[in-house]
Amino acid sequence: MEWEDLARELSQQTESKIVLLVCDGVGGLPAAGRSELEAARKPNLDALAKAGVCGLADPVMMGVTPGSGPAHLALFGYDPLKYQLGRGILEALGSGVEVGRNDLVARGNFATVRAGLVADRRAGRIPTEENVRICEHLNARLPRREGVEVRVFPGKEHRFVARFTAEGLDDALSDADPQKEGTAPVPAAPLAPGAAKAAAIVNRFLDDVAAVLGAEPKANAALLRGFSKFPSIPTMRDLFKLRPAAVANYPMYKGLAKLLGMDVVQVGGETADLFDALEKNWDRHDFFYVHYKKTDSAGEDGNFAAKVAAVEALDPFIPRITALRPDVLVVTSDHSTPSALRGHSWHANPFLLVADTAGADDVAAFAELACAKGYLGRFRSISAMPLMLAHALKLRKYGA
Repeated sequence: MEWEDLARELSQQTESKIVLLVCDGVGGLPAAGRSELEAARKPNLDALAKAGVCGLADPVMMGVTPGSGPAHLALFGYDPLKYQLGRGILEALGSGVEVGRNDLVARGNFATVRAGLVADRRAGRIPTEENVRICEHLNARLPRREGVEVRVFPGKEHRFVARFTAEGLDDALSDADPQKEGTAPVPAAPLAPGAAKAAAIVNRFLDDVAAVLGAEPKANAALLRGFSKFPSIPTMRDLFKLRPAAVANYPMYKGLAKLLGMDVVQVGGETADLFDALEKNWDRHDFFYVHYKKTDSAGEDGNFAAKVAAVEALDPFIPRITALRPDVLVVTSDHSTPSALRGHSWHANPFLLVADTAGADDVAAFAELACAKGYLGRFRSISAMPLMLAHALKLRKYGA
């Protein structure tokens, strides 16, 4: 019996409440002897570690570097090796883009290309209002192709969603993104015979974007990844009998939440807005996914000090969660983003769980090496959901 079948059989609805706080990319590597978490002053997070049980979680398995989609799926109790979701569909749904049967979507970055090489994959993180202007410019001036409709939708800063509408589009495409700077842009390549049409349409679009945006000082090219169509996946209500809510303000995470049947609450762009929304919606749901992005952004920028500061900026808000007295509180990450690597990594995530049914171990700090000594040991992130459900008394006994 698979975990999904077991979850359907054992899950029960109760009044107990679960909070899952995901500090995106919070895991790191030592610089001058300490990781970002070890260097940060975070008394409230450390107090939680002392009050609960800790461990390390591998999003997929040891040694595998995950994208944000599979890493979050695992935390929500879905096997990321079974459900392979393209980043495009998550970004599209989170941005409010409608996706139909004939649509292929992708997550886009506006980028800076100079002398045939990608100089900046994020176009200097252009302001969101500049992104809106550029998307409007593209939608008005991209060449029209018979039988194909292409539209771009602005996201935050340099991000956007591209939607391709035509008959017979296959999402088996490689990313049109070299994933590093100083190299030439790469075209999308078909990964299956039926995807050749989609690859041709996408690559023609990339050429058109470069032609239309040639005079732009920063955002003069586009990179695309995560090509996807609308998938079939069971909801958290169906599997776990939960009334889940997502408190997140970035499109991709809101998109995944919508796909899994979470209610996505309206959230502003500041850290305080996350906790305002949590408090405001406390009586309406029994599972809350709260997403904090700034730790990941600093890690991807390779900025150790900024990542330390992001951890320290979050810490004062922790008492606002504990004041709500959730039956289960988990703090962890979807994946690690060490500033030394400037990107996602395969390193396990620090994990802490606080519940009356959990007790406490000897861990005294929320950090990588400290959590490695915790009672929970090292486990795959897919076990996070059964742990949360069990400690919230939301799982019945299995067998006689």
